[in-house]
Amino acid sequence: MSLAVVQSRALAGLEAPQVAVEVHLAGGLPAFNLVGLPDTEVKESRERVRAALQNAQFEFPARKITVNLAPADLPKESGRFDLPIAIGILAATGQIPANALAAHEFAGELALGGALRAIRGALPMVLGARRDGRAFVLPETNAAEASLVRDAVVHPAATLLAVCAHLAGRDPIPALVPSTSVIDESAFPDLADVRGQVQAKRALTIAAAGGHSVLMIGPPGTGKSMLAQRLPGLLPPLSEDEALAAAAIASLAGRFNPAAWGMRPFRAPHHTSSAVALTGGGSDPRPGEISLAHHGVLFLDELPEWDRRVLEALREPLESGVIHISRAARQSTFPAQFQFVAAMNPCPCGWLGHDSGRCHCTPDRIARYRGRVSGPLLDRIDLGIEVPALTPEAMASRASAEACAQSRETASNASRERAMRARARQTCRQGKPNARLGPREIEAHCTPDAAGAALLAQAMARLSLSARAYHRILKVARSIADLADVATIGAAHVAEAVGYRRFDRI
Repeated sequence: MSLAVVQSRALAGLEAPQVAVEVHLAGGLPAFNLVGLPDTEVKESRERVRAALQNAQFEFPARKITVNLAPADLPKESGRFDLPIAIGILAATGQIPANALAAHEFAGELALGGALRAIRGALPMVLGARRDGRAFVLPETNAAEASLVRDAVVHPAATLLAVCAHLAGRDPIPALVPSTSVIDESAFPDLADVRGQVQAKRALTIAAAGGHSVLMIGPPGTGKSMLAQRLPGLLPPLSEDEALAAAAIASLAGRFNPAAWGMRPFRAPHHTSSAVALTGGGSDPRPGEISLAHHGVLFLDELPEWDRRVLEALREPLESGVIHISRAARQSTFPAQFQFVAAMNPCPCGWLGHDSGRCHCTPDRIARYRGRVSGPLLDRIDLGIEVPALTPEAMASRASAEACAQSRETASNASRERAMRARARQTCRQGKPNARLGPREIEAHCTPDAAGAALLAQAMARLSLSARAYHRILKVARSIADLADVATIGAAHVAEAVGYRRFDRI
């Protein structure tokens, strides 16, 4: 036959739309044409496919070859179409049987010797193939991430020859066995490593219980970064769907790590990062740091040192949990349900209110420094806490070191268990963390008693808080009540939640 159709997948945001690779052989002068909106990487596949077929001892037809990647209006990028193009040429020339092509999808970059190299976005493509009921053939180096998809038929191959032998029925490639890896929770840093900072640990426990955002303010070296790094260890384990969503985004960005499967992502980009690096983008939109932190933690250290426009790009994702990226020719939507944690110093030198002898910052300089973080962004942060410097006695104390370490570890485990129990209550009650509640859900689940309502009204009047702050206080108070295993939000819960809004006007 002179026509063969091979199924493959493209990448469009987090989706993997189906692509039909149509190969047609015709008479005339030898030529190799690629159509269907291929980019430079796809066009270069002509030389890779030619060399791979010849080095694998197949005949490369001296005819006019036309390869169409349909649909034509979907941009095609990367070398993942090398394998389906090669299979299409072999099927069109009759060198391999074409009867097995309809039940398979193919993706893989070819080396000149015929070996298959890893591709980006294998996990979303396998999910799409499972949905359409086809087996998926991909490079052996992508087997670890493909094995995470249950009920998918995946055949990992090392070379083009192995794929051809599989299709011919001579040497079938065994299907992957689904992964049964167990999450190693000891890989998370332990909150017991942080000395002192009782209030900060309490705030982190509340944040972990309800999925709230946190801002820590304190002088240098007080443990702000250590506290942020230990928040994932307080969070409950990911469900299988959440872990698969986080892994799919990492696969799409080419950063999938099998050892990190099932672990909460923790992303801590440098403050010189651009808006595109943080939110995602590019001519072919790819996920940014906020999407790579999906179902995990995004930590921004030295918050005022970030570019103002970069920080303002966080406003919508903090509210909606998604990021919409629009370009002239492409639009993509990526999930971004991350838990936001930030840290900053109280002034440019960092010692305001902690060491008057070392701080020489003028009021104007302090105001300019704090003004780099906008009010609307601060309004979206649930918990604002102070992380003071530890006393020399607390740092130098070594009495009963073993007993103290055991006590800290016990307290850390208790905090995690309390946070997990509180999160379980929220899942049973409303199906989501308190931080994700909408206005109607807040009315249904976060109504305080009479004393709490009166206290909240007084705080709103005195502190001139916004309606958004009002709702966030109620959600934090709900999390505090859940930690205490109390059904009704009382005045004490509201008072603590209001106390965490002290930095609204920094």
